[in-house]
Amino acid sequence: MDNNLENLFDRLKPDFDTELPSENHAKRFAQKLNAQHDTRTVNRSFSVKKIWKPLVGIAATVALIVTFFITNNQETITNDLASVSPEMAETESFFTSTITVELKKLNQAADADTQMLIKDVMIQMRKLENDYENLKSDLGQSGNDQRVIYAMITNFQNRIDLLQNALKQIELVKQLKNVSNENTNTI
Repeated sequence: MDNNLENLFDRLKPDFDTELPSENHAKRFAQKLNAQHDTRTVNRSFSVKKIWKPLVGIAATVALIVTFFITNNQETITNDLASVSPEMAETESFFTSTITVELKKLNQAADADTQMLIKDVMIQMRKLENDYENLKSDLGQSGNDQRVIYAMITNFQNRIDLLQNALKQIELVKQLKNVSNENTNTI
């Protein structure tokens, strides 16, 4: 390996530049570097100024759009029962907590025999929740119309009734399963 490297250098030796640079070479080289550095600094400051104006415009546009969306979202968020009155806020809180409790019971009662029933109930719950979202937008447009408020309360009651009926059905399925197991065990 060492011989290969030595042979390579021996072959390339005539191509090496062994001349000494002129006396002013270092000074001219430093001047060229300084001149090049100065033009880069001027070009860089010019390009930064040139880019700065469009970036400020873009930033202002983005800030305006974000402000617009935040303002619109705040208006739509406040259109629910809680925005009508403190009593309606309590009513909404009661219904949402009751629905949460019933959903937990439903999830705890889930097993292989009740899987399809629970899936169907959850589809119906999503439909009722979508209806409620539509009612919320109607409430904002109607200016707190009593009919819309009543429809929202009825929607909550329908969701609770749906969950309670599902729990009753699950209980019946479990009872029927126990009775059929007892009959097969006694035969």
